[in-house]
Amino acid sequence: MKYFITGAAGFVGYHISKNLLEKKHEVFGYDAVTPYYDIGLKNRRIENLKKYPNFFFEKKNLEDKSALLSSFSKFNPDIVFHLAAQAGVRYSLENPSAYINSNIIGTFNLLEILREIEVKHFLFSSTSSVYGSNDSLPFKENDSSDKQLSIYSSTKKSCESLIHSYSYSYNIPATIFRFFTAYGPWGRPDMAMFIFTKAILEDKEINIYNHGEMARDFTYIDDLIESIFRLSTKIPQLDDKYENDSLSNIAPYRIVNIGNSKKIKLMNMIEAIEKKLNKKSKRNFLPMQIGDVKETLADVSLLKELTSYYPQTSIDEGVGKFIDWYLKYHQV
Repeated sequence: MKYFITGAAGFVGYHISKNLLEKKHEVFGYDAVTPYYDIGLKNRRIENLKKYPNFFFEKKNLEDKSALLSSFSKFNPDIVFHLAAQAGVRYSLENPSAYINSNIIGTFNLLEILREIEVKHFLFSSTSSVYGSNDSLPFKENDSSDKQLSIYSSTKKSCESLIHSYSYSYNIPATIFRFFTAYGPWGRPDMAMFIFTKAILEDKEINIYNHGEMARDFTYIDDLIESIFRLSTKIPQLDDKYENDSLSNIAPYRIVNIGNSKKIKLMNMIEAIEKKLNKKSKRNFLPMQIGDVKETLADVSLLKELTSYYPQTSIDEGVGKFIDWYLKYHQV
């Protein structure tokens, strides 16, 4: 199979690309390699992928529709993973235009191409952040998701709506996967686990928001990638009916949660890092940040129904694997 992957230099994009390449599929990576976080980390990911003869890469952005069309037409993929996005809840308060350009306009350009060039399946990475102020746990795909709390999550919800419209109008088989706090080796440096590990090793304070009264459905990267791959083989049809499906089947379109379905308290995650490092943190407790949510938890019954699989890696095991990578990568 031939897979076109936007955001191949990113955390999730790198891992799904590597997974597919090891399965002997052809992968075309498309990424602007923006400086939102350490470009060196992104380049190392791409260097690793380029070791595979069945990997192709172009450094371009999604806002350049002609460049995107040229790459897409040249490769002629079977399946598209659209993972490229401006990420980060907090940064969206500082630079909202980056989110409109990359997330909404970039997605629109790709959908316009899919109007003309048929693919077997289009998969889009959304986020648990779209559930916004919904406080009914666990989050189900058909729960209300109309009150986002950040610009980042608003752009992701906008993309979900755009994709449904294109799926309905042009019969594009589309799967939206909303993943919950992915973490693991080669992760993003702006994420809490990375920040906490670095600070503890350097004897610096860690900022703990909402005075530690927060919880997340932490999802280990290998579990996320296995879920995504299995979903890619389950192509939506107009007559699909599922107990937890998020929308009526007027389009070949579905939304699926991917999470560990366990609510892990923030303080328990910090304690897992401390245990692995054998070192206590210096804690600075702060109020809740704008745009953040107190808790997340995924209902993964639809994922299990579709794929006979769901994430199960424990926080202790996942944190251990992340820190093993971190120490090796940074030569600590």
